[in-house]
Amino acid sequence: FTQMGGEGVPWIGQAPFTTEKHIFANLGDGTYYHSGILAVRASIAAKVNITYKILYNDAVAMTGGQPHDGPLSPLAIVNQMVAEGVQTVCVITDEPEKYQGVPLPSTVPVHHREKLDEIQREYREKEGVTVIVYDQTCAAEKRRRRKIGTFPDPQKRVVINEAVCEGCGDCGVKSNCVSVMPLETEFGRKRTIDQSSCNKDFSCVNGFCPSFVTVEGGALKKPAKVGAVEFGDIPTPTIAALDKPYNILATGIGGTGVLTVGQVLGMAAFLEGKGLTILDMSGLAQKNGSVMSHIRIAPTQDELHATRVAAGEANLVLGCDVLTTIAEDSLAKMQVGVTQAIINSAVVMPAGFTSNADMKFPLGSMERVITEACGVDAVSFFDATKVATRLMGDSIATNLFVLGFAWQKGLIPLLEPTILRAIELNGAAIEMNKNAFLWGRRAAVDLKRVEAIATPKLAAPASMKLSESLDESIERRVKYLTDYQDANYAKTYSDFVAFVRQAESARLPGKASLTESVARYYFKLLAVKDEYEVARLHSNGEFEARIAGQFEGDYTLNFHLAPPLFSKKNPVTGELMKQQFGPWMMRAFRFLAGRKGLRNTALDIFKNTEERRMEQQLKVDYRRLIEEIVAKLAPHNHALAVQLAQIPEDIRGYGHVKERHFKAAKAKEAKLKTDFDAAKTVISIASVSDAKAA
Repeated sequence: FTQMGGEGVPWIGQAPFTTEKHIFANLGDGTYYHSGILAVRASIAAKVNITYKILYNDAVAMTGGQPHDGPLSPLAIVNQMVAEGVQTVCVITDEPEKYQGVPLPSTVPVHHREKLDEIQREYREKEGVTVIVYDQTCAAEKRRRRKIGTFPDPQKRVVINEAVCEGCGDCGVKSNCVSVMPLETEFGRKRTIDQSSCNKDFSCVNGFCPSFVTVEGGALKKPAKVGAVEFGDIPTPTIAALDKPYNILATGIGGTGVLTVGQVLGMAAFLEGKGLTILDMSGLAQKNGSVMSHIRIAPTQDELHATRVAAGEANLVLGCDVLTTIAEDSLAKMQVGVTQAIINSAVVMPAGFTSNADMKFPLGSMERVITEACGVDAVSFFDATKVATRLMGDSIATNLFVLGFAWQKGLIPLLEPTILRAIELNGAAIEMNKNAFLWGRRAAVDLKRVEAIATPKLAAPASMKLSESLDESIERRVKYLTDYQDANYAKTYSDFVAFVRQAESARLPGKASLTESVARYYFKLLAVKDEYEVARLHSNGEFEARIAGQFEGDYTLNFHLAPPLFSKKNPVTGELMKQQFGPWMMRAFRFLAGRKGLRNTALDIFKNTEERRMEQQLKVDYRRLIEEIVAKLAPHNHALAVQLAQIPEDIRGYGHVKERHFKAAKAKEAKLKTDFDAAKTVISIASVSDAKAA
């Protein structure tokens, strides 16, 4: 680690004393301009082996997206690096075509960003300083500029067919994007795209999975307007007294409009002639980091002597994100008897989810922590994101919805007309923000009624409804496998589950967790998503109906696939590369889905691929394993038996992703099997005494 502008300099001293021969150093364009070039110059003079990746993202992203100081361009950076004596320089960009006609030095090539890994592997073998100028506008800035019409907005969106998705998380790894969200379904955790926060970077499509579809043309459907007739008049609340400074702490996620709440309240206080201070702690907001706004309102400005809300002195906490609200610094502002809290309990995964597909969101424990800090009667929890998004069509409306809820509860010491006027003066999405504030007020009066109004009238996909009993779970899977292949195939499943159920019930009366695990995971191995099944799930009409419910206008669907029989391999990684296929692919899917009867027959052209052979063997091995552990099932090894039955949960994805998970799962299985075989019955001392007495 080093100070900003000293990137790579510690390596000058470290390099002679380590077996590491080369390092990479990242350098932003703003940092490069104000002092980072001196670090590069020092590395050149020291002749160390280092590759500087200079990110030209057109914004000082670390501190809020400001333009960098002074004139700067990728061409200027390239020319300066060549002039400094760097022998190997290249430009990498998501738009190589824009460099046509740009007078780059003849020694400086331009590559598409998909070659970044390949170029890095090449440069790390070179002697001396090498430079990669990575030209791509900050994704969060793109989204912001598109909203005000200053940046091109492609009529293209990514959607995921959750029925095809395996929940492997490779899309998150490839994109590192927090708009790839978890989706809990009857058949396990899948992925979905949060269209409200999507930056249209499209790198998630590179996840090795056939579930990704791009919708080109058309537009997202706007929610039907809900009239005030649904509610009628709303009572005017008693406004919080303002006889001394009133402290509000707003917490949330960067890029979602948390700071707008402070701006609106600050302007409203100014319009009413009150004293106010606002301290925005934006930090790394551009990277989906936590944001905190300290808002202090007083009868006069003379009564405010500090901008920060002191420990235990928050009168109101507007928790626009529950995870940010339980941060140590946020909790320190709360106190029982002093603080009221309005908390958005929406599950919004942190950035770590992109690399940890199994990350859990401990909402219950978070709510308990906040309740303990404020008091049971001082906290309101509700999923504001879900309700506001359904009502307004954009999750960005969430924070004004929360503000309206708090105002209706009498927790904002300002008048409604001035708040609405402040929204107008803010100038962004005025009508939507006013409506969000109004619906927040209505929710404070009758939350259940608002949730009912916001609930889509269209039935949700069947996979979104979770089974309420073991029998229902088995029944749904039998139906699925019948559609997957035929009734005989489904009977193979139901008969085996019945065998396990009978054995578990006989050996351990009242226990059913082994049966539940086998019912879920034997099904998963039987319903493997081969070429026929992927084709069926794309073309059975359910996915098209969901797209039609989400988009309007003239749009086409493009599919991103890597057919194993004829896809090319990446020359560096050896992995199959995905290709885009147009709308005609839907006809091909229907044709292939209609040939599912060929599955595993002599006419099945796919059955001899390495992946299909592995999947066939998995089914055989799983049955053999379950039969073995059922024969030895006893109270002392039941928990281990359940864990063994759940091993297929870890075998996810397609192609090389599935192979990697398969190897890890088999290693885990071997360890559990060893423990299962070695498990001994534990007899308590009391039991021994009882036996002797008998």
